[in-house]
Formats: sequence, C-alpha cells, structure tokens
Amino acid sequence: MLSDKINLTAKDILEKEFKTAMRGYKPEDVDKFLDLVIKDYEAMHQEYDELLQENARLKKQLDESSRRPATPQTAGTTNFDILKRLSNLEKHVFGSKLYD
Repeated sequence: MLSDKINLTAKDILEKEFKTAMRGYKPEDVDKFLDLVIKDYEAMHQEYDELLQENARLKKQLDESSRRPATPQTAGTTNFDILKRLSNLEKHVFGSKLYD
C-alpha cells in the first residue's frame, strides 16, 4: 500500500527546519531530507502506476464480463431474492439491534 512506503507527511515537509551554518543551511541536512522526499515521491509514483494498471485491467475485465450472455444463475435473480439476501445481511450486521 502507498501509505506503507511513505515516510513523510505534508505536515512533516511543511514543518521541517534545517540548522543554519555559517553560510546558511547545512547541505548535509538538506540532502538527507531531500533524499526522503525523493524516495516518497518514487514510491507514490510507483503505486500510482500500479493502480493505473489495475484500473485498466479491471475495466477490461468488466467490459468482457458485460459482453457475456447471462447465465441461468444470474438471469434467475429476482427482486425477491435480492430482498431476501439484504434482509439476511441486515440481520447479520445489526443483529437484535434491528428489532429494538
């Protein structure tokens, strides 16, 4: 997951303070911080690419499944069947709270 690979938050970046040296900031501190920012950006970019690929794959899968003819199992689903499943789901999720 993207959040597992990210080391910094926007707040961390905003609040980061560098120690000053004789001629300004310590270059080592800035370089270390920028290395973290770069790693986070690379991780985010990789995750973004993976999500784009997954999205394209799922769209293709959805498109292919919508082209297939309905099977007897899916064609026979009625409103009654759906309401019965919904009722069972409500009982499972809410239990006795539903009838209090």
